[in-house]
Amino acid sequence: MSHPVDGHDTEYEPNPREWVRQQVALYEASNGLEGGQLEGKPVVILTHRGARSGKIRKTPLMRMTEGNTYVIVASDGGSTAHPAWYHNVKAQPRVRLQDKAEVLDLVAREVHGAERAHWWEVAEAHWPHFPEYRASANREIPVVVLEPYTSAN
Repeated sequence: MSHPVDGHDTEYEPNPREWVRQQVALYEASNGLEGGQLEGKPVVILTHRGARSGKIRKTPLMRMTEGNTYVIVASDGGSTAHPAWYHNVKAQPRVRLQDKAEVLDLVAREVHGAERAHWWEVAEAHWPHFPEYRASANREIPVVVLEPYTSAN
C-alpha cells in the first residue's frame, strides 16, 4: 500500500514562489547539504497533499525537534493568514518529512492548551523570530507536532 504522499497516483506541483522551488530542489538533490539552512538554522522539507487540488506539495520549514518529535509552526513569517501547508495537513495529516538524507512518514497533530504552550517554548528556542511573528500575525498561530505514523493513527 502506498503512502498518501508518495505521488504514484498524483503529480507534484512545485510551489509558485521561485525561491521555495529552488530551495526544495537543492535540498532534495543534495540530501540537505545545499538549501538546508535559513539564517544559519537547519530546515526540513515537508511533503503533503493539497487539500483542494490533491497534488503533492513540498514546503521547507524550520527543523525543530524535541526527542523524536518534530514541531512545525504555521506562522508564515507573521502573516495574518495561515499558510497553505497548514490547511493541507489538517485535511490530510499523513505527511512525509525529509531531514537531510532521512525520510520519515509522520502524522500531523495540532496541539492546544498546555501542550501547545510547551511546543511554543520548544519552537522559540529554535527560531528567535517567533515572538515577533506572534505579535504581527493578529491570529492564533497553529502549532503542529509530527509524530511517527503507525496503523493506530
